[in-house]
Amino acid sequence: MQPMRIVASRDLTERDRAILFERRQSLEEIMPAVRSIMEEVRQDGDTALLRFTERFDGARLEQLEVTPEELDRADARIDPDVRAALEEEIRAVRAFHSVQAHVPEYVETSPGVVAWREWRPIERVGLYVPGGRAAYASSVVMLGIPAALAGCSHIALCTPPGEDGSLPAATLAAARLVGIHRVFKLGGAQAIAAMTYGTESVPKVDKLFGAGNSYVTAAKLLAFPDCALDAPAGPSELLIIADDTAEPGWIAADLLSDVEHGPDSPACLVTPSRALAERVAAAIGEQLSTLPKQELARTALGRWGLIVVTESIEEAGEIADRYAPEHLEIMTREPRALLPRITNAGSVFLGPFSPNAAGDYATGTNHVLPTARYARTFGPVSLDSFGRLIECQELSVAGLEGLVPTIAALARAEGLEGHARAAEMRVEEAS
Repeated sequence: MQPMRIVASRDLTERDRAILFERRQSLEEIMPAVRSIMEEVRQDGDTALLRFTERFDGARLEQLEVTPEELDRADARIDPDVRAALEEEIRAVRAFHSVQAHVPEYVETSPGVVAWREWRPIERVGLYVPGGRAAYASSVVMLGIPAALAGCSHIALCTPPGEDGSLPAATLAAARLVGIHRVFKLGGAQAIAAMTYGTESVPKVDKLFGAGNSYVTAAKLLAFPDCALDAPAGPSELLIIADDTAEPGWIAADLLSDVEHGPDSPACLVTPSRALAERVAAAIGEQLSTLPKQELARTALGRWGLIVVTESIEEAGEIADRYAPEHLEIMTREPRALLPRITNAGSVFLGPFSPNAAGDYATGTNHVLPTARYARTFGPVSLDSFGRLIECQELSVAGLEGLVPTIAALARAEGLEGHARAAEMRVEEAS
């Protein structure tokens, strides 16, 4: 039995359509438990955090914050090749995000009236990096670099500890390299609660960033409006559009790279070629046997994996756009020709030599992306995510005088006499 089903687009069942177009997590069952965790942290502060860390992570801690000595030890024990890779990732991410900085552009909207926008960073931001199945040092880079470039003055990072109370050396080294100010050994909903409300040790932040499991996502939703959010997050996901020019083994490898994230990670191929679909399904079966996380990947493929055979490449593009994937790969004869048809995607990878793994680690684009169809309304984390633009205007006497007729007429039409007088008074008294 093939680990990934093949279905023609005309024969999609209700379950198939749910896999493609209804990927939002149902959080109703866990909301009461998450709400309870959030409230306990709000009430009991560090005491609750230490209690939850022991219960959920198996770590009995004396303090939550990582010390300078722990950072030094991480620097000493990190594999040199990993450190070099982190430094290269940092270089690329910084290069990509640095050009996103805003420079004021002054516009004279009328004679004597100048308007412009200025950038202001969010002062206090909280970054969440998951642990559990893997150590995501790369996510520290993806969140930390734009936060630092934006000019955030207080950057806190929470990530869950191991049972021995330690954090991975690569995670700590990345935090120091990108300039994160404080690091805490905290995971799950309790970490989100700590950054939302503040405790004796953990500072309250203004905006939360980062993906996590369903408990983290539920906690982020409950954190609003006390904290702003980057975006609701779901499991990692990948959709590939391919035609008969694509290499089946490469497609299979990319699909498997996504589902090794977890049992709820969706991975789909959409192609007009039935022959390619069958070769990809066979290649997945072959490659699974040597994948270290093969059982986890097999579970994900069974739940959320699908190969859809379409009538045309245009239909493949339409399905992909409705799917609104976190990662979208286009492996066709002319991948750029299909790009204008794509409106909804987090990050797009064009051509056979652009695996989504490259974006995860090395191209410089951000890998903190909208999932669960949120690519229809959210974009990737960027420098813009860590600040906002404020509007400014400056008027001369002549400039205001030229606008008084407009201001007065519209203000009085709306029943706001005070607005009209505020403008007229200045012109009358200045003349």
